[in-house]
Amino acid sequence: MTPENTTSPGKDFIRTRIAEDLDSNKISKVHTRFPPEPNGYLHLGHAKSICLNFGVAQEFAGQCNLRFDDTNPTKEDIEYVNAIREDVRWLGGDWGDREFHASDYFDKLYAYAEQLIRMGKAYVDDLSADEIRETRGTLTVPGKNSPFRDRSIEENLDLFHRMRAGEFPDGAKVLRAKIDMSSPNIVMRDPTIYRIRHADHQRTGSAWCIYPLYDFAHCLSDSIEGITHSLCTLEFVNNRELYDWVLETLGVYHPKQIEFARLNLTYTILSKRKLIQLVKEAYVKGWDDPRMPTLCGLRRKGVPPEALHDFCNRIGLARADSTVEYALLEFCIREYLNAHTPRLMAVLDPIKVVIENYPEGETEYFDMPLYPDDDSFGKRQVPFSRELWIERDDFRQDPPKKFHRLYPGNEVRLRYAYLLKCNEAIYNPDGSLKELRCRYDPASRGGQSPDGRKVKGTIHWVSKQHAIPATIRLYEQLFAVPDPDNVEPGHTFLENINKDSLKEVVAYLEPALNEQKVGTTVQFERVGYFCKDPDSTPDRPVFNRTATLRDSWSKISQKQ
Repeated sequence: MTPENTTSPGKDFIRTRIAEDLDSNKISKVHTRFPPEPNGYLHLGHAKSICLNFGVAQEFAGQCNLRFDDTNPTKEDIEYVNAIREDVRWLGGDWGDREFHASDYFDKLYAYAEQLIRMGKAYVDDLSADEIRETRGTLTVPGKNSPFRDRSIEENLDLFHRMRAGEFPDGAKVLRAKIDMSSPNIVMRDPTIYRIRHADHQRTGSAWCIYPLYDFAHCLSDSIEGITHSLCTLEFVNNRELYDWVLETLGVYHPKQIEFARLNLTYTILSKRKLIQLVKEAYVKGWDDPRMPTLCGLRRKGVPPEALHDFCNRIGLARADSTVEYALLEFCIREYLNAHTPRLMAVLDPIKVVIENYPEGETEYFDMPLYPDDDSFGKRQVPFSRELWIERDDFRQDPPKKFHRLYPGNEVRLRYAYLLKCNEAIYNPDGSLKELRCRYDPASRGGQSPDGRKVKGTIHWVSKQHAIPATIRLYEQLFAVPDPDNVEPGHTFLENINKDSLKEVVAYLEPALNEQKVGTTVQFERVGYFCKDPDSTPDRPVFNRTATLRDSWSKISQKQ
């Protein structure tokens, strides 16, 4: 599960606990599970759970199940099921033949609910959801018993069977566990474990009209599958008491629930509800929009799964919530891409260069490496001609100190090609730069100085005659502030959206870039890392910016 060229996970409290359970023979084999609800696409927070659950299973020679928590048919869809499978595989999760669904156990869960009723540990309640909420109490005030709490076992069984038969409308009745309305843990104040939902399920169709709630279905699904360690995030720490109560009361196999801190990331929203809102209200262009923190969005952006493994390993596991700098994620992406992507040339803000002493109509080709000092990446041929595109920022009429690129009278090295001296800058009537008039040194082929003169600057270029026009999507973070959820009363996180999170420019590429397959990430020399998008056409490629070349994380870590 941990790819090569990433950091290895350290010995955290979960791995320590698992090792102790193995050493003491409490368990003979590690068995974990990744249990997503198919009501949306997976995001970076799920990546942490995937890496943990599948990772510890692999490290301890155990197994990890993929189990869909499909207990709410009104919000779930087969689209999400298929997307989750793809995302988990992309991250390296291998569940073999161990794909399960909570719906696989609907008959067993129903039987367990009947068993609780017969034990006097569950009852059918006629209170509405609002009334149940009002009588639950607060952290300092105990709850009040429902007037239906003392129904007989026979009446409760009859009503539950009639719920199952579809006799009652949605919300008319629920099944509640009978625990303690004065418990200091509000979760234990007679929680609802079954509700009526007259809705077709994406797997079971209309076979059921009552569905178990997560806290009831999850612990029993863990038990049925023989899970040894139920690893979940800290928001479930108060639910652990209910997890234990259900399993102990029913007298079934009892896995151990262990909580870890969820992922919080600056400039990022990881609430599935809010991500759904961004998609449905068209603030983004779908779940796989590269600005989204979804795994499919990151994949479309060109982020390699190895970088996410490295990121999850670096942030580690903790028992308390904290917030991770987004710059660390960018650092991990950049570190992997720097070692694994070919370098090619593209000009994103072009200005024309005319080489006055280069023969008109002539084209020559340079063999250029796809990666410096590593022949295993191979080479490509790059055409060169009289007119070139270079980056507008590589020229200054009045250069500042230590500016080693083009300005009148200065000489630079064209990457792998020739030495080039700027003679004159031509301007449009409105004062904007039109083109540069330059001369090249024919004896400097390959960019070598024939007489040993020093040339400090090197710039990239693209032959104007052979350039491929392309659409380049320059993505920035979707939110303009580090904590998008930190808003004043009456305001929403949507007001913190970065209005400049996407800019599109027309760029010019060397021909080899048009030959890259969709989904391939490359480095545009001196510009950044870009991934070829599925919107590309044969005559108009589209590239998404994956990451810049700037490393802001190293500056942050140095300050810390």
